[in-house]
Amino acid sequence: MTDLEALFNYRLNQAEESLQDAVGLLKGKLSTRAVVNRAYYAAFYATIALLLKEKIHIKTSKHIGIIALLDKELVHKKKLDKKYSTIIHDLFEARQDGDYKEFIEITVEEAKEYIRSAKEFLDTIK
Repeated sequence: MTDLEALFNYRLNQAEESLQDAVGLLKGKLSTRAVVNRAYYAAFYATIALLLKEKIHIKTSKHIGIIALLDKELVHKKKLDKKYSTIIHDLFEARQDGDYKEFIEITVEEAKEYIRSAKEFLDTIK
């Protein structure tokens, strides 16, 4: 296994663990903000894995930079459906709101939808 393959697998495992965390938090009736956070990270780590697999050089560690790279190199070049760009942008925004804005309430139904979106995103990357 090459270093690139090992890193790809590592990031994919992180994505899967984050999605499992989101599901577990929801089942345990814990913070819906935490559910959204973990759902977002599932998609974020899957994005990094995909960029690695496509041999796209990642020059940033900033989340919005990683997402912009996905859009530029894969979505705009029609290698990945725009739907997946929308999913990660929505998850990013929801995570930002949940983590940093005041008085944000995320319903259980919204949290379930974020998990569903993150799962679809991850399944597509796999």
